[in-house]
Amino acid sequence: MVVIELNQVRLHAFHGIYEGEKLTGSEYEINVRVVYEEGDSTFDDLKNTINYVEILDIVKQRMRIPTGLLEKVADSIIRKIKHRYPFSSEISISIYKLDAPVENFQGKLGVTLLKKFDG
Repeated sequence: MVVIELNQVRLHAFHGIYEGEKLTGSEYEINVRVVYEEGDSTFDDLKNTINYVEILDIVKQRMRIPTGLLEKVADSIIRKIKHRYPFSSEISISIYKLDAPVENFQGKLGVTLLKKFDG
């Protein structure tokens, strides 16, 4: 089993249900984990693995589309990764809003979505 990970990717995006979030946006931190079976791979060719640069591009493209709920963003990213890499057996993504508009709150808020796929 091989795990490809992107950790602490920081992007500015305009997700949220409140008007202020749609106007000013927020800073986000995204973590992605993609699992696949290596089979007989000798790891000598990029076409035999998952290209983390392509995963990053999928994340960046989807984060550019303003969306009310982070769950929808996460689901969309997972679907795009699975379409690009159908041999993935498990994909998880965490999306954290680093400056959430919640009174008297310090920290980050977010969502994690995990999907496992059969054979």
